[in-house]
Amino acid sequence: MSTHLKFDDVQVGDALPAFETEPVSRLTLALYCGASGDHNPIHVDTDFARSAGQADVFAHGMLSMAWLGRLLTNWVPPSALRNYGVRFAAITHVGDRVRCQGRVVEKFEADGERRVRLELSTVNQDGQVKLSGDAVVALP
Repeated sequence: MSTHLKFDDVQVGDALPAFETEPVSRLTLALYCGASGDHNPIHVDTDFARSAGQADVFAHGMLSMAWLGRLLTNWVPPSALRNYGVRFAAITHVGDRVRCQGRVVEKFEADGERRVRLELSTVNQDGQVKLSGDAVVALP
């Protein structure tokens, strides 16, 4: 996390430091079920997923949202976050590597603060967008 990042240091078009997860595993999904309290069997039970018309289990959308949250808090402290939202675009499958990325799309002032609007996304190893979103952070 950059504790020294200032509003004047950031320009529209700047990229946040991206990161990529390890391939999504069944263990990751099971651990996320326990951590999140979301025990929907479509994420851990292959037979259930197949009976629902899926080829296999798949990742929770909120897991990808959490990874994007990590992207944000690697860049600024959580106290700087003013708004954060996502749209789920496609299923994240077991074995997908998830790249979390973002870029600055606007600089502005609101409520006496200097703020930056960010465009965010997760994409798999084939470049398919899985999650898109945006966030607003305050910078000194």
